Formats: sequence, C-alpha cells, structure tokens
Amino acid sequence: MLHIYSKEINSFLNSLIGYIVISVFLTGLGLLVWIFPETSVLDYGYADLETLFSFSPYIFIFLVPAITMRMFAEEKKSGTLELILTKPVSGMSIIIGKFLSGLTLVIVALLPTGVYYYSMHSLGNPAGNIDSAEVMGSYLGLILLGGVFVSFGIFASSITRNQIVAFILGVFFCFVMYQGFSSISIMPGVEGNSLLIEQLGISYHYSSMSKGLIDSRDAVYFLTIIIIMIGSTNLVLKSKQWGS
Repeated sequence: MLHIYSKEINSFLNSLIGYIVISVFLTGLGLLVWIFPETSVLDYGYADLETLFSFSPYIFIFLVPAITMRMFAEEKKSGTLELILTKPVSGMSIIIGKFLSGLTLVIVALLPTGVYYYSMHSLGNPAGNIDSAEVMGSYLGLILLGGVFVSFGIFASSITRNQIVAFILGVFFCFVMYQGFSSISIMPGVEGNSLLIEQLGISYHYSSMSKGLIDSRDAVYFLTIIIIMIGSTNLVLKSKQWGS
C-alpha cells in the first residue's frame, strides 16, 4: 500500500499537469476570495472566510477528478493494472493506497490557502479578530468532502481505460451527489419528503461543517460514502480479475 501511495504522489507531482491543476485551483480561489467584488472578503467588513468554504466544493468538483482520472484508467490502458493484480498485494490495499494519495494531494492543494487565514487574522480589527476554531472546523469539513470526491473519482477511473471519460464521470458523480439531491428536494411534488431527499446529498451535510459546526452524524455520512465507494471500486477490480 505504501508503495502504491508513494508512486501515485510522485507520479502526480512529477508531471506538469499536476502543477497546472493545483495552480488553477489556487488561482480560482484567490480570485473569488480577494478580487471579484461580489465575493471578495475585503468587501465584507468583517474577518471571515465564508467565500473560501462556500466556493471550494464547486472547484473541487473539477479539481479532484483531474487528480484521480489517471489512477486506474492509465494503468488499465497500459496493461500494468493486470500486472499489479497478479502480485502478492490485495486489491483493497491498492485502492486504499491510491485513495490516500489522492486525499494527500487535495490537502497539499489546500495548504497554501492557509495564507488566507493568516491574512484575515492580521487584517482583523483588532488583529486576530477571527474565529479560529470555526475556520479549523471548516477545513476539516472541506477535507472530508475532498475525501468523498476522491472516492468518486477513483471509482470513475476504475470503470474505464480512458482518462477523459474518467474525468467526465468523476465530475458527474461529484456534482450529482453534491448538488443533485438539493435540487430535487425543491421540485414540485416532493414537498413531503424534501428534507429526507436533501439529507441524502452531500451539500446538506457539508453546509453545517463549512460553518465550523462539527456534528458526528455529518462525519459518519462522509465516511460511509467513502467506504461504499472504495468497496464498489474493489468489486470492479475483482470483476476484472475474474474476467481475466
């Protein structure tokens, strides 16, 4: 598992696309947080990073599949996946190694945003007039959300040998699970079950965590989805073994 983990990390960071993906993510967030007048924290009048945690999920929808799209698709296309599966390492170890590497890369992409927190901490009047506990809780929610999106992206990559298709499927899965259920819950005819439908979606559980409110039920929801998607990816790999 550690070999798979380090291999994926090195492969991503040694490629130009890796730095492009992270640069686009940070540039997009920077524009939203500091430049665009409709969302700039400088126009709020108080020290707050709500813009960062509100818009990051939508950027993650594209960022995370870009990170995960090659993890299985490329190995299937090159034929190395079959070789890996013949070695004395379980399919689950391979999946967990790739999942942890994807989650690590998400965290690496988030690390530079710590500058935003430091800036808001310094710009506050008085200095330090920012709820640090809320910010840390919000970062935890964003990391859990990133983990869920990584699990979707890895599953998408496992069912195709084309990286572009894996990216499109990953974006689709992430978008539907994040925004789809909330949109369905406000449709006419579902008023009686609107709350239940909304609770099935990711945005419902992320919204409270993005405000720094840590609820164990939200954490369990995220971890459950991750486990389900990792298990689903394992089933896909097993089907490839049985079919070979």
